[in-house]
Amino acid sequence: MKPARDTDFIRRRAPTLWAIILIKLGKALLLLLLTALLFKLIGKDVGDAFDDLLRLVKLDPGSRFFTRLGSHLDKVTPTNLKWLASGSLLYAILLMVECAGLMRRSWWAVWFAIAETAFFIPLELFELMGKFAWPMCGLFALNSLIVAYLVVNRDKLFHHHHHPERAKAH
Repeated sequence: MKPARDTDFIRRRAPTLWAIILIKLGKALLLLLLTALLFKLIGKDVGDAFDDLLRLVKLDPGSRFFTRLGSHLDKVTPTNLKWLASGSLLYAILLMVECAGLMRRSWWAVWFAIAETAFFIPLELFELMGKFAWPMCGLFALNSLIVAYLVVNRDKLFHHHHHPERAKAH
């Protein structure tokens, strides 16, 4: 039996990587739920459905904020809902493929995850510069930490089949 390399331990455990996978899977499940909700709303009055939802969670649909939001929802067309639902579904599928690759420790998955996560960082920063909000700050910090972790640990965590130095070492 050959001795374990120091990277074998990291490949087996990697709790931070599994936390990232769970976060991304959670996001995918929420997007699938949103997709189902959006497809269900096609052909219905979105403003009325929104009012029903607010009443269900014991919020006042007559408050100023919800009245303004509801007036925007009245402008949503079935075509818009189809596009939103389709986009949500495609993004959910993309996240699930990404998670499957991360679970298998495939080299393409780490680059895919870095690119997908880093894509949102400038948008979050732009939002924070316009108006500071703690939830957006937390999201910005979380995405920045995920990207940093994946970049720093990509060689230890993921299989690189065409890496010349590794081919010589084996």
